[in-house]
Amino acid sequence: MQPNHRILLVDDNPSIHDDFRKILLGSQARNDALDAAEAILFDESAHDKTAAHEFIVESAFQGQEALERVKQAIAEGEPYAMAFVDVRMPPGWDGIETISHLWKVDPGLQIVVCTAYSDYSWDKMTAKIGVSDNVVILKKPFDNIEVLQLAHALTKKWLVTRQAQLKVEELADMVKARTRELEHTNGELRQSEARFSQAFQTSPIPQAIQTLHAQRFVDVNAAFLKMTGFTREEVVGRTPLDLRLCLDYESRFLAAARDGKIVRDTEAQISTRSGELRSALLSIEPFDLAGEKHVLIMAQDLTERHQLENQLRQAQKMEAVGQLAAGIAHDFNNLLTIIQGHASMHLDDPALEASVNASLHQINGAGERAADLTKKLLTFSRRGMVRPKVLDLNDDIHNIGRMLRRLLGEKLQLNFNLKPMLPRIYADGTSMEQVLMNLTLNARDAMAEGGTITISTTAVTFTDDGPFKNPDARPGEYVCMTVADTGTGMSEETCSRIFEPFFTTKSLNKGTGMGLATVYGIVKQHEGWIDVDTAIGEGTVFRVYIPVTDKPLVIEEAPSFAPASDDGNHTIFVVEDDAAVRSLVVEVLQSFNYNVIEAENGDSAIAMWPGLRDNVDLLLTDMVMPGTANGLDVARHCLGNKPDLKVIYTSGYSSELFGSNVKLLEGVNYLPKPYLSNKLTTIIRNALEPEIVAAVPA
Repeated sequence: MQPNHRILLVDDNPSIHDDFRKILLGSQARNDALDAAEAILFDESAHDKTAAHEFIVESAFQGQEALERVKQAIAEGEPYAMAFVDVRMPPGWDGIETISHLWKVDPGLQIVVCTAYSDYSWDKMTAKIGVSDNVVILKKPFDNIEVLQLAHALTKKWLVTRQAQLKVEELADMVKARTRELEHTNGELRQSEARFSQAFQTSPIPQAIQTLHAQRFVDVNAAFLKMTGFTREEVVGRTPLDLRLCLDYESRFLAAARDGKIVRDTEAQISTRSGELRSALLSIEPFDLAGEKHVLIMAQDLTERHQLENQLRQAQKMEAVGQLAAGIAHDFNNLLTIIQGHASMHLDDPALEASVNASLHQINGAGERAADLTKKLLTFSRRGMVRPKVLDLNDDIHNIGRMLRRLLGEKLQLNFNLKPMLPRIYADGTSMEQVLMNLTLNARDAMAEGGTITISTTAVTFTDDGPFKNPDARPGEYVCMTVADTGTGMSEETCSRIFEPFFTTKSLNKGTGMGLATVYGIVKQHEGWIDVDTAIGEGTVFRVYIPVTDKPLVIEEAPSFAPASDDGNHTIFVVEDDAAVRSLVVEVLQSFNYNVIEAENGDSAIAMWPGLRDNVDLLLTDMVMPGTANGLDVARHCLGNKPDLKVIYTSGYSSELFGSNVKLLEGVNYLPKPYLSNKLTTIIRNALEPEIVAAVPA
């Protein structure tokens, strides 16, 4: 900043102005004495000074004029460094009043008050203009050196003060800038903290912040509290050991964190407030917070995923077992058809010896029991024969209730809690009664010393909110049938196997192990599922869910059947891949004087059809055969050029498996395996009668 030598003279006497000009703007010759004095005063070298500074002196003869000059100088950017002001300046403002006005527009102006009178004492002066280090009193008459010293000192002071002021302003600007920067940084930090806090608190992954040394929780999010069952007040300030949260916590996790290691996706068991053990993947990362070591803990809850995986494996196992059971049952039905068919052919032969007849009856009875077993296997594999209709489950329970009481005996109490106006379901009534029967008997066997069985029904609705406890569960409206007992309960291991075929916890010869397997198959075949709640010593609760239907109630009339009789006027085309079954069918039909043509599979039948078309009256075909054509394909091909052909289907599987392509009615156009000879001839006789019309595939 450049020095400022502008001086304003304020005095009503022109001669005073001349005197000041002579002193301040006098000779340019060197004044050694003045330079020496200035060097002492300002600690500068005397030889570097010129004899007189080039002061710029301007005059004002009244206070108002001085004020205008000061304003103009400030406006032009060249303010005065100092002013010599006389105290008496009639008729306008006196010097003190003038000074007060000048300082209002230029507070940094250095003032020398010139006076020859004692017009103002120092107290009066300071009372008017205040105490200031910018004012000096100069008594008249004054010495020239004194005036020069004041001029040099005060212009120098103005410069130093101005520099200091600018420096202060610069520092103030720096402080303001730094303050703004800090405020911006703090604002970003607050936003970052808010974002972190929001992300931390709303994260679906359970998270917690813990001091590393004391192991105390500093904060936890809502997901962590939900998983563990604790409240925030119970957790914050306490350690995992206090809460018994994690097994091996100290040795497995904190030891690694103290070494500065990051723990990633390590499986652990977390104990909840209720004592439940939940599986979780723990990740722990050390960090500094407020100068103290902390750890961020993230626990990904795997419990439900493990449960779903176990349920999926169980479902896959049950599906695999079901497929195996269905295959065995189908092949076994073919064998039983041969055994029972041949036995039934000779049972009514009067020429048989009594011992042979008794043996045939034993064979036939064993075949029927074996057929019942294969029926259960097919039911488990969801391939059993069912006849669904619209029904009220409460009605079925009422129908079987009296029989259940007789089966349970006097030691057991049977209670019913059935919801009135229960929605209807589309189900096979006999199958529903079998489900209830098997569950009730299973409950009875779990209470040898007596107890209570409660059967209840209700309507429930599941939404998409999930996740469901059972992988077979789906959103929708269902009727729930519950069978609860106060028996011994089951372990988790036993409960995981109860629906497997032939699995039983009963002693030898006390059960086949097919009761609950049959229940499982029936419920699955009706597009429902079963939930089981049990524990050792706490009894067992089975909940069966069957979908609600909106189909109308239909009353079906039973078909009439004509008796079997000998007939030699009809030709039957038998298509069966099992040679022994085919041989039996041919033998039975020929014994009733039917003309029989046989084919070993669907492809052979289609190839033979053009030469047989005009002679065949009825097609008897197995549904499932090797090759490219099954029974439906054969029937569709034959009916294509002979629409009045009668067709009867036979299979070891349920007719429900073949979908809606054909309407299959047992005893009309469908003959399930195994069957007796008289059933075969009866259904054929009824099909060939004009009043019974076989169904036509779509």
